Amino acid sequence: MIVEDIALVLALMAAAALAVDRWRVRRAGPDEAERMHDRLWRISESEDRYRALVAATTEVIVQRDAQGRITYVNEDYAQLLGREPIALLGAQIDLEILDRSDIEIGEDGVRRMEAQVRSVDGRVRWFAFVEMPVAHGDAMHWLRAGRDVTARVEAIRSRDAALERAESASVAKSRFLATVSHEMRTPLNGILGMAELVLGTDLNPEQRTYVEAVRTSGQALLGLIDGVLDFSRIEAGRLDLAAEPFSLPSVAEGVVELLAPRAQDKGIEIALDVAEGFPASLVGDADRVRQILINLAGNAIKFTERGGVGVSLSFARAETGSGEVILAVADTGPGIPEDRLPILFEEFEQGDGSASRSHEGTGLGLAITRRLVTRMGGRIEASSRVGRGTTFRVLLPLPEAAAITLPGPDPLPRLDGQRCLIVADSPFQAPYLARSLSRAGAATVIVDTLESGLDALSGAAFDGMLADRALGDAAVRQLADAARACGVGCSLVLLSPFDRRGFGAPGAAGFDGYLIKPVRDRSLIERLLPPPAPNEIQATPPAALPRTGVGIRVLLAEDNPINALLATRALERLGAEVVHAVDGIAVLEQLDANGPFDLALIDVRMPRLDGHETARRIRAAESAGTDRLHLVALTANVGQEDEAAAWAAGFDGFLAKPLNLKLLPALLERRAAQAA
Repeated sequence: MIVEDIALVLALMAAAALAVDRWRVRRAGPDEAERMHDRLWRISESEDRYRALVAATTEVIVQRDAQGRITYVNEDYAQLLGREPIALLGAQIDLEILDRSDIEIGEDGVRRMEAQVRSVDGRVRWFAFVEMPVAHGDAMHWLRAGRDVTARVEAIRSRDAALERAESASVAKSRFLATVSHEMRTPLNGILGMAELVLGTDLNPEQRTYVEAVRTSGQALLGLIDGVLDFSRIEAGRLDLAAEPFSLPSVAEGVVELLAPRAQDKGIEIALDVAEGFPASLVGDADRVRQILINLAGNAIKFTERGGVGVSLSFARAETGSGEVILAVADTGPGIPEDRLPILFEEFEQGDGSASRSHEGTGLGLAITRRLVTRMGGRIEASSRVGRGTTFRVLLPLPEAAAITLPGPDPLPRLDGQRCLIVADSPFQAPYLARSLSRAGAATVIVDTLESGLDALSGAAFDGMLADRALGDAAVRQLADAARACGVGCSLVLLSPFDRRGFGAPGAAGFDGYLIKPVRDRSLIERLLPPPAPNEIQATPPAALPRTGVGIRVLLAEDNPINALLATRALERLGAEVVHAVDGIAVLEQLDANGPFDLALIDVRMPRLDGHETARRIRAAESAGTDRLHLVALTANVGQEDEAAAWAAGFDGFLAKPLNLKLLPALLERRAAQAA
């Protein structure tokens, strides 16, 4: 009960008590009457105070007898009816109530409600009424008092209406994003799937490189789509995080290699350094960590024109057994003014907020990154100096995988006692290579010019040399000649993929081999081992797919012809017999005409009859006694609610688009085992 209600009830109770005591005085004896008069005198003083309190906390007051006739009314109540108070005595007239809340009756018998009333002049107002019984002579009357709460009620209703509009807009936005996602994922499914099929054929190394580039670009576009959807899910509080073992160094290597062409196309470098002792396996959401890395490193490449970008991983162990991943992305870009650092992670903000900025973009990347980091229980920091570059540090509480571990690679070979020279004008790649060699037991010297490289070779004995082609063809050839003259056992040239064809055969330039930037630790160490690795690595033929689907009949429901062709060819290569249906109606017809089937892959979105309704009709028909068909939903909408809708419709499995063809052999194998 609010303060005004408490004051009003106290005032009404005091008035009621005074009326009861006056009634008792008239029926009391002489002695009792004297005591009662004294009490009435004290109560009268209190009544005056309570009347002032009532007048201050209420606006309208009316009292009625048991038949509803008015026995008292104040001026404000009478004005609502357009009458004088004296003219209303004995009348049974009441206010016109347009709307009202439920009546609440307290333990003390006091009734409360809010009502919308219309006065005689047409004005509509809301009042909060308090009503209670009071003694009046030998009878009980009802006293009602109220105060105007129009402003509060209208504010609440306006807020509720705005909230409802916002929720409707959020639902509409989610539906729009889901539709756009589905329409974009459908052609992506064809691009990525066909690339996988082509990679499964006999290709020469150059063709394989081109197809892998198509696949990588498609995966990057898929990541962009997922990022936009993730931002929407984060805003709605619907982002789900996985907790599975994964190798963060492997994830980071993949990200750096994915972004390397973009960096090298600008003439800058990107490199990765993983600290010694970094855990082989962590528990967390690998896809979200990958997204954080892509956002930060991609942003750094975008704003860096000279030098490069360095990604480093380290791990801080705690005494409790838990740990914290420290992920840093540094660049040699223009830097960010100090006054813009506090708003850097806001939506639609960039480091350069001026109208003349040279880089396009929505400014959502860092906002999504911060929300992802926060959702994972971590924090993100940024430090920068104008003209000197920027560093982002992400700290994530990712525990080491204990009971479940990933199969790790073989230990790296050792280079104990070897001395290596690195000649490169490189802010990140050269220092990172030196750290890798140091961890393998080698001593390393870094110089950044041709002259200092020649001086180093003439002044000390080295077992290996790395020369960056970015110094110039003439410079690295001169270094190779000097290394051979000085007895260096292995000299390697560092090339970007764009340099590989233009540079020619490394042997013709005097080198024993080459390394493609960004350089992986294993490639670096193995190339420096005697004898040196071959200059060219022959592509291994693709492994034959296991024919796990022999004897399995599959009904495929897919209205997109490219996706239908993709899935059909993939299933047929596994030995399955595939029957295609273009929509849900065709599925039901095929079941009647060409059944039975061992498996049905059904797209959720199809014309005429969608996948959910198709599954419900199949299950309804099976209730009459037919064998249960194994149904798997195919959908580009991959939220938890989408998966739950598939289970509710009667599906037994759920596959996301773009379709991962590597999941099909196990699916067919399980069906074959159940059919045996």
